[in-house]
Amino acid sequence: MNKNKLFTLFVAFLFTGNYIQAQIGVGAKAPKDAVVYLDGTRQMLDEKWTYWEGPRLAASLPIKWFIVDDPAGKGTAVNTNDPAAAGGKYGAADIVTKDTFRDFRAHVEFYISKPGGNSGVYLQNRYEIQVLDGDSTSHGLAAVINESKSPYYAYNGVGKWNAYDIVFRAARFKDGKLVEQPMVTLYFNGKKVHVNQKISQVWGGPNSGIDGGNDGGKGITDTPGGLKLQAEGHDVLYRNIWIKRLDLKKADTDF
Repeated sequence: MNKNKLFTLFVAFLFTGNYIQAQIGVGAKAPKDAVVYLDGTRQMLDEKWTYWEGPRLAASLPIKWFIVDDPAGKGTAVNTNDPAAAGGKYGAADIVTKDTFRDFRAHVEFYISKPGGNSGVYLQNRYEIQVLDGDSTSHGLAAVINESKSPYYAYNGVGKWNAYDIVFRAARFKDGKLVEQPMVTLYFNGKKVHVNQKISQVWGGPNSGIDGGNDGGKGITDTPGGLKLQAEGHDVLYRNIWIKRLDLKKADTDF
């Protein structure tokens, strides 16, 4: 191979690598083929989200999550501290996108204001990626809850923005039977922390996911679901959420 061709390939590699890096981590901008679902404004919150009508719903529209000035940046963010969720009553005031998804790529930024801050990001309104300061167990921060260990080492800490970059592949069914488990790959603040992590069930049952009481309690069905954010009565903020629909033919999830 001649030197010119080697140089061209090297430049292409650098460009591709920089492009990928620009799309993950705090501040990552949505690509043209993605849809922004949360930009920190009241208008977008009301337009693209609603309360999840689960069995513990105690809130009523309009959404009582409120807009605050970004405490560590420009613009505004959304605070999850809905009064209906006071005391940590999960499911009482969770919000979910009006759009539903099968396979997708999502970017989510969160900010935990105080030690012990608690929330959660649910894929397809079923499978939780935990948002919980101070917990490094399999129920803790950035764990695919009860399915993986917490990659706590990648956490930026309280009072700083953090980012989840997610590729999710939905469960596959044939003739009404589960043939491939759902799986997720996760980058936490730009670090790859879970690769093709299989998910065995909806943890938390019907109070936690749209099909939590189905499938013998495991809750895995082929119904598409939205991206859900959990209200736990804490000052956890969200901003810069965008989603790109995918169609992942292979049982593999990565960027």
